[in-house]
Amino acid sequence: MTERADIIYTKVDEAPELASGSFRPIIRVFTGAAGITVGTRDISLAGRILALFTAVLLTLALTACGSKQPTPKPPAKPKATKSTGKLKGTQRPYTIAGKTYHPMLDARGYREEGVASWYGRDFHGKPTACGERYDMYAMTAAHKILPMHTRLKVTNLENGRQITVRVNDRGPFVKSRVIDLSYEAACRLDMDVQGTAKVRLESIDPLPGFADGDLPGPFLIQVGSFSQRDNAERLAGSLRAQGYRGTRVQRARVGGASYWRVQAGEFKALKSAELELARLALEYPAAFIVAR
Repeated sequence: MTERADIIYTKVDEAPELASGSFRPIIRVFTGAAGITVGTRDISLAGRILALFTAVLLTLALTACGSKQPTPKPPAKPKATKSTGKLKGTQRPYTIAGKTYHPMLDARGYREEGVASWYGRDFHGKPTACGERYDMYAMTAAHKILPMHTRLKVTNLENGRQITVRVNDRGPFVKSRVIDLSYEAACRLDMDVQGTAKVRLESIDPLPGFADGDLPGPFLIQVGSFSQRDNAERLAGSLRAQGYRGTRVQRARVGGASYWRVQAGEFKALKSAELELARLALEYPAAFIVAR
């Protein structure tokens, strides 16, 4: 809004000039469209000068007030929003012994040669990087940067043997080692006794339906293995009562002896099995996921 002050000289009551030939000044302050009269009287020449001076002061004061703009507020800081592109825990960079590793998001076309090692009983039943329990008798492996659940063809370059493993853990963090195999995988490559071997790693195209780290099932969670079938059936019945209606008891021959394996489930996808594994592992620490 523009403010100004003017002195408007008007004849007294629109009458002829006064004897002195002077006019009656009216000091009027305008604020916007509305005029506010702050003084009106007949005054002498000195009075008119004083009135003029007063009006000038008012004009300056009002102009200063009118030109003073309110200080703009700084723009509000944008509120943080949840990212929809966050990486999963196993895809984020991580640091071990001062060295940072950056996991790959896609393993297609991957090929590498180096030294393989294996890990076994000391880690059996313990959680892997992806949340599964390590099973030394499963065909799995640990790799430092390949995506979880990547399938690899591993060739022992010293004897030509080949196997297929699935990455479900991180490691090995020993210089020059490229992969840590399960005990079972090491046995099949005939490197379990010597401990290490020169190998070639080649990624295998993802399984049909594999996407975003998930794989269609069905899957089950093995929670126990018994030499007595009655014990296995009792546990299976308890699991079914808890809601695991697809729970089954499977017979397996190991070293000439029979064992009865209790597998809870079933689950339509790997991710759902992994989530349920975290809960069951509280009661059955050695539990792990199996494919049906």
